Amino acid sequence: MYVVTGGAGFIGANLVKALNDRGEKDILVVDDLEHGDKFKNLVDCEIADYLDKRDFLERINNGDFKKKFKAILHEGACSDTMEHNGVYMMGNNYEYSRVLLHYCQSRRIPYLYASSAAVYGAGKIFRESREHESPLNVYGYSKWQFDQYVRRLLPKKTAQIVGFRYFNVYGDREQHKGRMASVAFHHFNQYRDAGKVKLFEGNDGFGDGEQRRDFISVEDVAAVNLFFLGHPQKSGIFNVGTGRAQPFNDVAAAVINSFRKLDGKPAASIKTLQEERLVEYIPFPEALKGKYQSFTQADMTALRRAGYKKAFLTVEEGVGRYISRLAEKEGISRKA
Repeated sequence: MYVVTGGAGFIGANLVKALNDRGEKDILVVDDLEHGDKFKNLVDCEIADYLDKRDFLERINNGDFKKKFKAILHEGACSDTMEHNGVYMMGNNYEYSRVLLHYCQSRRIPYLYASSAAVYGAGKIFRESREHESPLNVYGYSKWQFDQYVRRLLPKKTAQIVGFRYFNVYGDREQHKGRMASVAFHHFNQYRDAGKVKLFEGNDGFGDGEQRRDFISVEDVAAVNLFFLGHPQKSGIFNVGTGRAQPFNDVAAAVINSFRKLDGKPAASIKTLQEERLVEYIPFPEALKGKYQSFTQADMTALRRAGYKKAFLTVEEGVGRYISRLAEKEGISRKA
């Protein structure tokens, strides 16, 4: 049996679906459904059982599971970068992760867990090395501190341990995330409802909408996870991005051009979309100043050295596919 914590969430549910597509159905999903809308992420998935995250932790601590798990894919966490309660954040993202890590090590179970590119803070080099890491908020700190703990344990590990530093992930099954959903998802809703999208004005020396992030499709994220599941001899902490920094304007253009395609119109450049006032730039929030990553770009050297060879989707490819699927789900079809 595989365990996917956070299995009703964004990345977790995509991993459950990816395991299903590989023929795996003996899956235990662990999550917190106090906000119940996340159940929709699992409606088209096949699982063996579901447990609340508190019940799962209690059973782990009591040694109630007699059958050895094939692997634990630990995606469960508080991912709200605006959450300021450090006690809550460390309990969810550090202490819970540490308990599962030791459980897996004591039973020689592969342990794949979600870290975050937030560990790098406002740095300019995004390589898995201590000197480049300086988180800007308690979310990033909770992820970074667990990575530090893992680093101390790796030399004496008894089973596979893999940490994934996810960059800006977008894609299916994120609709429940509210403000923490990807900019692609928000742009889909904005353009559908108002015929235009919104981006931040310039900040940190970047022009309007020109802040750059390494945007990665959840399709690629799932593929990286499955690669390591298939190579249990490989351990470490790895960036999971594309190695490309693209401006938010590229995301806006990809979303709008997806709608234009449905309308039978040709794709347009961001300059043309700006001239047509389809992109609105709003003031940069005061609350985010000094706490915002205006540039991220994953150094992919370690992941490539580990043997992952597959090419990653560009924003134009990945966002285009994503928006097409969202439109299909909402019954928005191509006009004749």
